[in-house]
Amino acid sequence: MTPLPARVLPDMAAALCLLFILLVPFAAAGLAVINTGLGRARNAAHMMLSSLCVFALGAIVFFVVGFAWEGYPGGPAYEFILQGKPLNWIAAGQFFFRGLPLDGSPASLAALLGMMSAGFAAVIPLGSGADRWRLGAACVSTAILAGWTYPLFAHWVWGGWLAQLGTNYGLGQGFIDSGGAAPVQAVGGITALAVTWVLGPRRGKYTADRMPMAIPGHHAVLVLLGCFLVWLGWIGLDCAGAMLFTAAEAGRSVLIAVNATVAAAAALLAAAAITRFRFGKPDASLCANGWVSGLVASSAGCAVMPPAAAMIVGLVAGALVTYTVELLELHLTVDDPGGSISVHLIGGIWGVLAVAWLAKVPAGANGSGQWLAQLAGIASLLGFVLPLTYVLTRLLNHFYPLRVAAEGERQGLDLHELGAGAYPDFVSHNDDFLQR
Repeated sequence: MTPLPARVLPDMAAALCLLFILLVPFAAAGLAVINTGLGRARNAAHMMLSSLCVFALGAIVFFVVGFAWEGYPGGPAYEFILQGKPLNWIAAGQFFFRGLPLDGSPASLAALLGMMSAGFAAVIPLGSGADRWRLGAACVSTAILAGWTYPLFAHWVWGGWLAQLGTNYGLGQGFIDSGGAAPVQAVGGITALAVTWVLGPRRGKYTADRMPMAIPGHHAVLVLLGCFLVWLGWIGLDCAGAMLFTAAEAGRSVLIAVNATVAAAAALLAAAAITRFRFGKPDASLCANGWVSGLVASSAGCAVMPPAAAMIVGLVAGALVTYTVELLELHLTVDDPGGSISVHLIGGIWGVLAVAWLAKVPAGANGSGQWLAQLAGIASLLGFVLPLTYVLTRLLNHFYPLRVAAEGERQGLDLHELGAGAYPDFVSHNDDFLQR
């Protein structure tokens, strides 16, 4: 993928792209519902309000400063020279969308998509911090994500030095990621990992000898309902991203929708089959995580893979979820109630790798170089974005503690932070802290 020059979308294509962008909030809503169902009943309202707040704040922060850092291919950017080749590292736009005509141009549509994507990425870490992350701290963390981490890496992927690896160094088509598996999903998953490390596990999650205790989600129906919502929003995200950043024609949206659906379905069935084989019965929460992981993994190559390849991507993603959730919880003592790390970080990395293996490479393109381009993107995620995010999260926790007080966690975040529960007509279980 080479950096796109400034171009003009036909009116019908611009209208269709706008429609796709307006579907993206359904993905955030679905993820919020899934995270709510996977948490405790006494924290349900807090999770939903947190999701709405971080989505709103992410969109605002991206509007204020984020798009100035991300920019759009063909716009002004700062660059450095490597072996005589210019590589963009950050955009040089204006804050508050100044100078950006909001007229349906590709740049204006990319700015709107960025607002939605930044808000969506901010919802991802809430699943890992469920039942113990303060609302105010989550909002401050979102400001960092939407104002710096996400737009910086998004610029690298969609027009910056990663996208230029093909043009400047002959590495395939440069880093390919049509739907945001790396800048949206993996960056959100990295933030989830950093937040989980800093917060530590929930009270009562581990015994004295570090064995995990089961804390089941309180509402499986909400979890499964969220799967339908994220599917609808994901199609919008993938189609809009492909049209704006990989020059996909409007008609390719059919292929993108098919690939997303096939990958999600294959991942769900893989998770159901594996849990049925291992535990005797399918696990609803792991099946839901499998569905979302299939969507995550399909995003990177959604516009450049045949449906059969997308099905393979989904099958692997569904299998990865079932085993990485166990690895993190049982062997690494990482308490991630929503499965955000396994779904979004692991699924996103797998999807980026799968592009080099399964995508249709144009005639004359350097296929082996595509592997290097994709690996360069993953290396920058793990070698730069992860340490940066962890350090910033640690600093934030030092000055503004992320975790709610022990009494607030015991009482429930609904009552402790909001003053009212999500289910006032029902009694929440109070035996969750028998293990201390």
